[in-house]
Amino acid sequence: MKQITTLFIVCFVAFSCIEFKKNKALNSSKPKNNILCSDSGCSGTYEGPEFIYSDDIAHQFSNKMSRKVGDKLKELYKANDFKKVDFSKISMSTIGMGSGEVIYKLSIPFISVKNKCEAYTSFDHVGGWNHSPELLRRKQALSAALMEGHKLDISDLKTTPEGLQEYWIQWKNKDVQADCK
Repeated sequence: MKQITTLFIVCFVAFSCIEFKKNKALNSSKPKNNILCSDSGCSGTYEGPEFIYSDDIAHQFSNKMSRKVGDKLKELYKANDFKKVDFSKISMSTIGMGSGEVIYKLSIPFISVKNKCEAYTSFDHVGGWNHSPELLRRKQALSAALMEGHKLDISDLKTTPEGLQEYWIQWKNKDVQADCK
């Protein structure tokens, strides 16, 4: 009985140390996200691990940025400030990719348009690290969000020297811009 108790204590302490080290590692490399939006666009930086437990954490920054850009375009539209994303001036950098830690910087600028029906109020992306983005699949998924007779506006493929590849996509939100048929 004494041997079983000793074995139990040793196993418990060993397991506790492993969990402590695992939690400490996760907390010490907690990602930093920073996105700021203004009337001229959104920009931000993700700094942290590329992957946590096989989840592509760094690339999820593109998802967060897409949501913020879409929200800002809608906000501006509702304030009668009509904008769209200037694809030609999008900038991306992914310093440190492949090392386990990455600094992903992203800037999505806006340009003014003449009227509300030239504006775009929804934004998304499709991409990945070191593989071709599944553009056809994303186009099919987003087709349900389009107003009848409208198309997605898709950027040229944007890449970083470290291998991030993204297509950026904008369209007229069918709820917000329903009168732009």
